[in-house]
Amino acid sequence: MSNENMKDPALNANQSASPLDDFEPAETVASSSASNDNMLDFDDDPLSATGVSRKSLVIFFLIDTSGSMKGKKMGELNTVMEELIPEIRRVGEADTEVKVAVLTFSTEVRWMYSTPIPIEDFEWARLRASGVTSMGAAFKELNQRMSRNGFLNSPSLSFAPVIFLMTDGYPSDDYKEGLKELQSNSWYKFGLKAALGIGQEANDNILAEFTGSKDIVVHAYSGGQLAQMIKIIAVTSSQIGSKSMTLSDDTGREIGEEDVFAAKQKLLGQQIQDLVTSQTDGNDVPFDTGW
Repeated sequence: MSNENMKDPALNANQSASPLDDFEPAETVASSSASNDNMLDFDDDPLSATGVSRKSLVIFFLIDTSGSMKGKKMGELNTVMEELIPEIRRVGEADTEVKVAVLTFSTEVRWMYSTPIPIEDFEWARLRASGVTSMGAAFKELNQRMSRNGFLNSPSLSFAPVIFLMTDGYPSDDYKEGLKELQSNSWYKFGLKAALGIGQEANDNILAEFTGSKDIVVHAYSGGQLAQMIKIIAVTSSQIGSKSMTLSDDTGREIGEEDVFAAKQKLLGQQIQDLVTSQTDGNDVPFDTGW
């Protein structure tokens, strides 16, 4: 599996890609001994219940680029992602720096860029589909990079990340092993997670294992639905993820960050389901319709 429109193959893999012009080739993932975050390594408030002058939010897109995505599915996904980026640029407050990281998985696992890119400078590189569905390997790679020593090294306080998984089929590797490693990661634990199944073969039960709730799993059976669902999930989760939130119980006592996370995740599920039920197109042709 390879990405299209990758520029400047000579760019060092450890060098950040320059905005817009200096694209780098997709970075093939090798095994790594990078340490994971076994303890909460957020700053004082992982869910940003208190205000700061500047916070960072990283949006992770995990995208299936296996051979079954070839054709209309990948074409529609590339188009909607190109349209989505300007919409995400309007997400967040003035004190929020939004960054995007794209991890693709097929036979190999690749990052579109070697580091998260500020949304103002991000340019989508069109993807091509081939190979098998190495979802477990993608979970392991995300676990390694989702740390202060990896992709979440912003010097400012950080919101918990948004993690959005898209796939059209069943994993070809041991996804449970990869997911178990990922579930030990504190950033994953407190991150806002959502998943989109594409076409008839996507397994919503597996996606619910990833998100922790079926309320944050949606399904797209056609190109029109795919565009709607990606925009709904990405924009809604980014809006909720970049909001500061303070909660109190019946006595007025402020409660902990796990309760703040649960409230954000519940709100995300409610808003996604409400928006999904209002978005229908009876004339849209399903992906799996034969000739």
